[in-house]
Amino acid sequence: PAVASNPRYPEAAAMNRALSIRSGGKSGKGSSSGSQLPSFSFSSLRGQSQPELSRKLFKLIKSENNLINAHEAAGRERINIATQLSEWGEQTGDDAISDISDKVGVVLSEIGEQEDTYAHALDDSRGRLKSIRNTEKSVQPSRDGKAKISDEIAKLKMKEPESARLVVLEQELVRAEAENLVAEAQLSNITRQKLKEAYDAEFLATIERAEKQIILAKHGRRLLSLLDDTPVIPGDTRPNYTDSSQARQILNDCEDDLRDWRPEVEPYDAPVEETSPAKEKQPALDVEADDGAKETETETKIMGSA
Repeated sequence: PAVASNPRYPEAAAMNRALSIRSGGKSGKGSSSGSQLPSFSFSSLRGQSQPELSRKLFKLIKSENNLINAHEAAGRERINIATQLSEWGEQTGDDAISDISDKVGVVLSEIGEQEDTYAHALDDSRGRLKSIRNTEKSVQPSRDGKAKISDEIAKLKMKEPESARLVVLEQELVRAEAENLVAEAQLSNITRQKLKEAYDAEFLATIERAEKQIILAKHGRRLLSLLDDTPVIPGDTRPNYTDSSQARQILNDCEDDLRDWRPEVEPYDAPVEETSPAKEKQPALDVEADDGAKETETETKIMGSA
């Protein structure tokens, strides 16, 4: 969400993105509480009670949740730092530092918002992994049932090879194998589909976050270029700061660039040669022709020297 605009710049009120972060008050999100020692919880019990087939993915999904929380915390801290930078700049009494620190704070605050957006995208990706985990959980009983019947048949053949129950168990095994075949096919299909969807969503979000951070960082550097850091000798005064309107325009440009951003994504089936910056390969026929020419040249030199 955009932060409220600075009363010093009333024209900023109509913008979606603020030109200042000072008048917005304290962030309601607060700062992260820091790392804590792991403690006993029902979630740890749930991890132990997971079927063997889905246990590893359960742990992965839990780790993904920790990653999401970390990005959300990083976003909150970035916004908190942006506010502190702006407030510090205001109390310096230097018009240039006050204005530039405020504008840089806006950029940093938006970088923090991008972290929060990225965390939401990771959560969507995590939801797709849950589909695989749930399917694994549903397939485990089918595997266990088939294995149990197979064990019973093996034991019965050892103890009572002529038992009439063998026929019944073998029929049950045929049904169990058929059910398991369907379940395994469903697991294979869902695993491939959701794995592809999950990490495609994560990579797309990573690209968006990176490219938008580049946009923000470049405009942040434009803001810094307005700050005159030429050394002054004692007793001299710096020229009056006159770049306030230019600083506001930089924020407007930044907002326009973020709004106009569009993803440029290669399709899955794009050939490797088109999507990777590898060196251009010489066609095989040309290579063979070059090799033949080199061999002929070598033979000619040998005959001439003889």
